[in-house]
Amino acid sequence: MDFTFTDDQLTFREAVSRFLMTEAAPEMLREIWETDTGRSPELRKNIAEQGLTALSVPEDCGGLGMDDIAWALMTQELGYYAIPDSLADAAYVAAGLIAALPAGTASREDWLGRIAEGSIRIAVAHPVNPLVADANPANLLLLAHGDEVHAVPREQVEVEPNPSIDLSRRLARVRWTPAASTLIAGGEAGRALWAQTLNRGALSTAGQLLGLAQRMLDLSVDYVAQRKQFGKPIGSFQAVKHHLADVATRIEFAKPVLYRAAYALAHGEAGADARVSHAKLACGEAAWLGARQGIQVHGAMGYTWEVDLQMFMKRAWALDAAWGDRGFHKARVADAILADGAALGPGHTFEE
Repeated sequence: MDFTFTDDQLTFREAVSRFLMTEAAPEMLREIWETDTGRSPELRKNIAEQGLTALSVPEDCGGLGMDDIAWALMTQELGYYAIPDSLADAAYVAAGLIAALPAGTASREDWLGRIAEGSIRIAVAHPVNPLVADANPANLLLLAHGDEVHAVPREQVEVEPNPSIDLSRRLARVRWTPAASTLIAGGEAGRALWAQTLNRGALSTAGQLLGLAQRMLDLSVDYVAQRKQFGKPIGSFQAVKHHLADVATRIEFAKPVLYRAAYALAHGEAGADARVSHAKLACGEAAWLGARQGIQVHGAMGYTWEVDLQMFMKRAWALDAAWGDRGFHKARVADAILADGAALGPGHTFEE
């Protein structure tokens, strides 16, 4: 079995990386952070023009119809460049939920078309998240009431902003009143939609955490190659090499876990929940270690506003508990591996 990405997938990732490299330099991110909204309409417009908002939208609604595997690559780039935008929430998580609604559901095609063209911001409020990201600038909010899924226009909710250690994350508490006019799914269908949404949100966060880990490692490698002590670059000292080698190892071990989870989700496998949780944990550990060792080799200056490391470090800390904290995901993994008849071992990585 071929476990490698196709040339088209790798080319897609490289194109996204080149685009974000020019559109999201750290000095530009700082400027966006300091605005009232923390969002850049110009950046969002450029992202949409590149077709990135259309990735998960079905082709018959004007999108590209790409799956979770493509997003496992895309979200790493969003993390690597610390994009201050709810792109993944709208174009991946929300798009997946809306696309799963039955054909003919009111406004389904309209919402998907607007996601594809980048003319709508959608915030997703899953019960696992006590705070809602980008609720204030959103045009539409997908909210849970028990098993029900409600699509609520922004003007029908009250938003109370909540500070975050990561200035690019605009979080809020949302107050609203369920109504028949906003209900788009309920019962077993609603429960299934929320379960799938949780997995997509967690996988999206895992990919971003892995991208953040790689960026913090790259920043640290660059720094230790330039910073000198006793007349030598500190990167030549064995202890510093060990710190950064540990991060590189953790990243490489997390990658196949992320990709396997994306495959399971894309193919609707029964064990997708545990694989997504495993990915969230593995990528979170890589990001935490990247932040810790990055601070270690930078010294106390790594915390300061002037040093780029703090931007990515704070994002990693903030995302670690998004879409389920460590306790939540460890419990899902434990339930899977301790179940009677659990399919464990290398022979069950991919079923024949």
